[in-house]
Parts: sequence; C-alpha cells; structure tokens
Amino acid sequence: MAITRLNRLQELGDCLPLVTSWFVARLKLKRHLIIYTPKRIRACERRLLRISMPAEFEPEVQLEIGHVLFMDIVGYSKLLINEQREQLRTLNEIVRGSAQFRASDAAGKLVRLPTGDGMALIFPDSVEAPVRCALEISEALKKHPQIQVRMGIHSGPVSEVTDVNERANIAGAGINIAQRVMDCGDAGHILLSKHVAEDLEHYARWRPLLHDLGECEVKHGAKISVVNLYTENAGNSQPPEKLRRADVGAAVPGAKKSPINRKHLLIAGAMISAFVIGFAMFRSIGIPQRREAVRSEGEERRSAASVPIPEKSIAVLPFVDLSQAHDQEYFCDGISEEILDALAKVEGLRVVARTSSFSFKGKNADVGEIAQKLNVQNVLEGSLRREGNRIRISAQLVNARDGFHIWSDTFERELQGVFAVQDEITRSIVDTLKVKLAVAPSARAPKNTEAYDLYLQGLYFSNKSDEESLRKSLSLFQQALDKDPNFARAWAGIAKAWYWLADAYVRPLEAYPKVKEAASRALALDERDADAHCYLGETKRVLDRNFSREEAELKRALEIDPNSATAHLLMSFLKSSQGELEEAVKEIQEAERLDPLAPGIWSFAVGTYLAVDRIEDAINAGKRTVQLDPNYVYFDSALADAYREKGDFREAVALYEKAQAATHFPSAGLAITYARMGRQPEAQRILNELVEKTRTHYVAAERIASVYVALGQKDEAFRWLERAFNEHSANLYTFAFHPEFRALRSDSRFPGLLRRIGIDFAKVLNRQKNP
Repeated sequence: MAITRLNRLQELGDCLPLVTSWFVARLKLKRHLIIYTPKRIRACERRLLRISMPAEFEPEVQLEIGHVLFMDIVGYSKLLINEQREQLRTLNEIVRGSAQFRASDAAGKLVRLPTGDGMALIFPDSVEAPVRCALEISEALKKHPQIQVRMGIHSGPVSEVTDVNERANIAGAGINIAQRVMDCGDAGHILLSKHVAEDLEHYARWRPLLHDLGECEVKHGAKISVVNLYTENAGNSQPPEKLRRADVGAAVPGAKKSPINRKHLLIAGAMISAFVIGFAMFRSIGIPQRREAVRSEGEERRSAASVPIPEKSIAVLPFVDLSQAHDQEYFCDGISEEILDALAKVEGLRVVARTSSFSFKGKNADVGEIAQKLNVQNVLEGSLRREGNRIRISAQLVNARDGFHIWSDTFERELQGVFAVQDEITRSIVDTLKVKLAVAPSARAPKNTEAYDLYLQGLYFSNKSDEESLRKSLSLFQQALDKDPNFARAWAGIAKAWYWLADAYVRPLEAYPKVKEAASRALALDERDADAHCYLGETKRVLDRNFSREEAELKRALEIDPNSATAHLLMSFLKSSQGELEEAVKEIQEAERLDPLAPGIWSFAVGTYLAVDRIEDAINAGKRTVQLDPNYVYFDSALADAYREKGDFREAVALYEKAQAATHFPSAGLAITYARMGRQPEAQRILNELVEKTRTHYVAAERIASVYVALGQKDEAFRWLERAFNEHSANLYTFAFHPEFRALRSDSRFPGLLRRIGIDFAKVLNRQKNP
C-alpha cells in the first residue's frame, strides 16, 4: 500500500504547486513550466482527491467539485430579532425566486445550506450557474436596500457528511474558500476566487464584468486572489474596504515574501494526503446504511413511475409572487390559469387541470415529484413581479425526466402587454414540445387593464367553494364588466360563480337563469369559451330538462378544450341523468385522470360508483377525497355515504358528525344512517332541524326526501320530491339511481315522476334486474 501511495504522489507531482495554493500564499504559476488551464486544474483536483486513498474506501467517498455561492447579511447580528427574521425571509424568497435557482433546483441537484445569517448554494455542473444566480439575486436586492448582502463564489472539492443531527450535509474546501472570498467583500459585492474568474475568462460575455482586485488576507493570515464581478444593475463597483486598507499597508517598503521550494510542496502534499486518508476513514462510518436508504427511496420512485407518462403532457404551476408587498397572489394565479387555459386547447397536448396543478401552491415540492404525481412529462413554472403598472414575468419549462430546462425566458412589460406575454409563452411551449396549435388564441383580451385586474381577482375567489368567496367573485367580475362590458371571460366568470352557488347556497330558480344569461353573453362575445359552453349546457338540463341540448354544449366544450375536467364531470352528471351509468363512470374517471388532485371530482365520483353498486371503488374515491383535503365537504361527507352503503355505520357516523360540526348544518346522511341503525328518534330530530332550516336557508328538497324514505314515510318523501321538481333542483335528475331512494321504486308514483323529469323508467328497472 505504501508503494501505491508513493506512486500516486509521484503521479501528482505536477499538481502539487496547485495543491499548496489551498494552504499557503498564492503561487506565481509563471515560475513553473506547467500551464494550469481550467481543464488541467479540474483534472488535478480530481486526482488530488484520490491521494493515498485505500481501495476499500474509494467506492464509499463521494468527493466532487462543487461550484459554491456563499452569501450573508452584513450587520446581521446588530439587527433586532424581528428584523433578522424579516430580512432572512425576504432574502430566502428572492433566492428561491431567481431563475437560476429554480432551474438548478428543478434538476434535482442543487444543495442548499442555511448558515444562520445567510446560506451556501452548491451547484454541481457549471461554474456559470452560481454567477448567474448571484447576479439575479443582486439585481432583485436593489429593490430591498435595507437588506445588505455580500456574496462569494469559488469552485472546489465538496463532500457529503453527516451532521450532529444525523442528517446528510455538505462540507469541504470548496465551501470554506467561498466563505473566505465572501469575507473580503462589503455589502453589495459579488466576489470571485481567481480560480472561478479564470474559468469565466474563456467566455467573451463574462470578460467585461471581471475586475481583478489582487490579494486579500483572510483567516489565519492566508492570502487569496479575488475578482470583483459587477454590472450596471448588479454588484458593487467600489473596491472592498479590506483591500483598500491592504493597499495602504502594501506601500510600506521592505516587505519580503518567503520563497516556496520543492520541499515545501512535498510537505504540503503529504499534509493533504493525510487529510484525505483521515477524511475517508471518517466518511466510511455509517455510509452503507444511508446508501441502503437511498436505494430503497429510488426503488419506491421507480415503482410509482411505472404508469406510462404521455410525452406531450404538461402541468402549469401557479407563478410565484415576488412583488415587494406580496399582494399579487391573485394576479400570479390568474396569469398561470390563463396560460393553462390556452394550452388546454392545443391539439395533442395533455394538460393537467387547474385544481391539481395548483394543489402544490406554497409547498416546497420538487418538480420531479410534482410531475410524477400528476403523470406529466413537462412542468411550467415561473414568477411575477409587479410594480404599479409594470410587470416582470419569468417562466421556464422543465423536462421532468432529466430535470433540464428546455425553454425559459423573462418578459418586462407595461400591464397592457401582459396578454401578448401570455400568448408568447403559449406559443413558445407549443414550438418547444413540437405540438400543433389547433387554432389561434381567442382575441379575448380586455381593452381596459383595470378590467383585467378585477377579473383576475374575481377568478381567484371563484375558485374557492364557500359562499362568501363566490359572492365576492361575482362583485369583482361585475366591476370588470363595468370597465369593459365586452369582456367575455368576465361574463364566463359570472356564469361559473352562479353555477356553484346554485343548489348548495341559492335556490336553483334564482341562480340558473343568471348562469344562462351570463354564459350566453360570454359566448356571444367569444364562441370558443369552453367553460361558458359547460355552464350553458347545465342550464339546458336543469331549467329546460333538455338532455340532448346539454350534450351538444358539452361536446362542443370538449372540441374546444379536450382537457376540460369540468366538461367530463358534467358529462358524467348528464349520463347519470339519462340512466347511462357505465358511461357516467367512464366520464368521471376521465375527469379524475385530467384533474387527479381535485378533491371535488373524487367526492362526486363516490356517488357515481354507488349508483352502480361499486362500493369498494366508492370507498377508495372517498378516501382519496379525504387524503387530498381532510376538510372537504359538499353537502355531506362522501366517504361517509360509501361506508353507510357498505353497512359500516360506525365509520359513517364518525365522518358525518365531523362534517356536521364543520358546516354547522344538519346532516341528512347522518339521519339516514341513524334510521338504518334503528335510532329513529335521533333521525327524526335531525330531520326536524333540516325542515326548520328551510325557513331561513335554502335546503335541497331531495335531501329532506331521502330522510323520509329512510324513516319509511313515503308520502312525505314524494311531497318533498315534488317540491324539488318544482324548484328545478339539479340533483333530482340523478336521484332515481341513488341507493337511498331505491325503496321508492316499487311505488306507483315513482315512474310518473321520472317521466316528468325526463328519465326512462325502463332503464331504472333494467338496472334493478341487472345490477
């Protein structure tokens, strides 16, 4: 082994002058015959890391070259506690919002190390990455002058270690020297080690930005060469104070430098050899166990990824708000949703619906993880900064398979230019993915930017399910129309808000005529609005009881937007109304595929599965609803409905009681369960509360009818069903196939009610004979 070490030391003889520069004063390489190009330096570093390393250690030690960006907040310790917390929060947001950070993070290789008053970022592939990131951060910090940050960049050896918390961490000379480089600077400086600067000098675009500062004395009296990096908009062009003081000292005559001879070089080499051996022994402890954990995680990911992923598929994530006041969430969401809506109309491109894509909002999820959960190949992410009437949008398209950016761009516009930006992003993605833009984007941009801003605010609130938010969205959409009466999307927004208010909070005969008017106005202005076709179609079913007209509207919506989960969901309702239950299941499953993380779709799927007696599928759909949103309730707990039909009353009661506590509304499902359990007094009590509620709130009459059925009071049940018919309750059209109404099928009044609704009683009988 000793001979092997000696051979390796001899092999590294031409690297030793470089090696010693890490430990002693800077070498004047011109004294040596070897020319140290960046490529040669890299090779030497890699060979250095193998000095005297026993064979049994070599496979276990992961020593690599990392490109390190180190930064801290100047004067951090002098700040008040709340000021420290606020400045760190803002700095973290700026760093996470930079395009280079997001690009490297998406690739799954970026390492982030918090340091208390700052952080270190380790980029594995390119020396340009930390430099670009530093410039972007510096430029963004100009808008936050109270945050004084300095940065240092160096490329050097880094390695994985286990910290005191037994977590994987990163350490090494690369990080230490980056910190020393940073320590030479003042607020605003971006300083580079000479090593990094020499790499960048090979690229013409970087040369004008590099300004040699000479040597800077750092910890333990060592000296390092540093280079100042700055542009008109980033960095600090002034020499650091520490170097200005050093220049004064250098003017004193008589200073003498110690020569560095071959003996010193060999001593330094031996020191490094000992260091690497010791470090290898330290790192070898505990590594196999972690390796096993990493392997098991990888196997789990491969198993989860076994479902085929369409190559032409994409998820659009909500853009990040980088505005100083952080008050543009609605604008970011709106821009993202508008781009998603445009991409959904692209022929041959599978686009995940909004609810699923936006479910990752505010979560620090990896792009690969997001793509895996949504079963897509590509992910679009971005950020937005708005100041007054000016916006800056950065967007990047990531291939989740390898984590690489396949397109990115930044746009700075006045607010009225945002529509052109949306179209440009859409067309860039279409060109990049080599799919066909079936039709030109609709000319639906409003003439008034205030109207568009109000519309985006309305869109934000219309995506919430509570009554207060839906009514607020109506007000905002109307304000947008006051500014621009011909804004088609605002009319579609009104139709959407009234649709979701209907049945749950508002009487159908109050809400659906407004849905019809708004959807019709939207289509008169833009016939290619798929959502407007969907909501207009529902009015055909509920108000006109014309199933064929609704089917035509929904088919038209799917022609325009084949990725519309809403259209497939409503088509499932329609097929259930027509007694085509197997088709209803297919449609709800397509909605699940297009919007896999939407709790509402899974909740509605429970009823669809129960109608065809697929109890286990219903339970699984209900569990998925709870998994996605533990607090999701629409009328009642869907999972409780499934457990009730299975006969698992204890589970059902617990879930119904939880839903009742959340909604502060009597639970019809709980009353039905009590009745089936033989607890009639408790069922009757809840029924009485529901009837009393109708004096002050809208309660769907078929819900009350279902409790009367469970109590065996058929006359009262038919009386309330008649009321539901007169009120045009949307849920009445599927009641014939719901298990809670099966006891009515033998009653002579049942076929007559179905005929009036438009349901073929023969299909009900056929379903009963062939469940």
